[in-house]
Amino acid sequence: MVHLCVMRTKGKLTLQVVAFCWHFTSLRYKFYIMQIKPPLVSYCEQVRNLPPDNPDRKHHDHVHGFAVKDDNELFGRLIMEINQAGLNWTLILKKEENFRRAFEGFDILKVAAYGEDDKSRLLADAGIIRNRRKVDAVIHNAGVIRGLQREYGSFSSWLDHHHPMGIDGWVRLFKKTFRFTGPEIVNEWLMSTGYLPGAHREDCPVYDKVIRSGPEWLKL
Repeated sequence: MVHLCVMRTKGKLTLQVVAFCWHFTSLRYKFYIMQIKPPLVSYCEQVRNLPPDNPDRKHHDHVHGFAVKDDNELFGRLIMEINQAGLNWTLILKKEENFRRAFEGFDILKVAAYGEDDKSRLLADAGIIRNRRKVDAVIHNAGVIRGLQREYGSFSSWLDHHHPMGIDGWVRLFKKTFRFTGPEIVNEWLMSTGYLPGAHREDCPVYDKVIRSGPEWLKL
């Protein structure tokens, strides 16, 4: 028995093959999962024909890749990327306002002070992703960012202090500094907030708007 599943993340499509096969050596059925990655399709291409009110289209046209300097907004974007891990990006976008409400406007100072009662509240909130490791990471990272704000003046100033840097350097830095920030999360977050190029194709209608916003990667 074979099932084919298509999994979509931001800018990536993965074909997942799930199979139950008879294993002649052990004389029993075995369960296999295999992922096949077809040629990459850009986020710009994915959303091109979607209606303007589609969550992915709105994110692509008005958020993705634009320069961000507000610390709480940077933190909110990190929350979104952490929660997307292993899940569909469109699902996360549909829950964005739920995340914003649950984490009190992505207020770093408030989230850094969360205790066990707040963790319990978040893990009981069906409007967000109820994953203990992700919730713990978000609260921990808020505390780390508060420390960076005290040392550098702001989260964005800490980022600017290390910019420019290649993706490998950013991944090492984030791994040393934060929790639940693997290579894909770091790369997507840096592109989304304008610290790395690649959020849009140059022939994308939104590309010029992104350039006018003054992303950090343009200042290299």
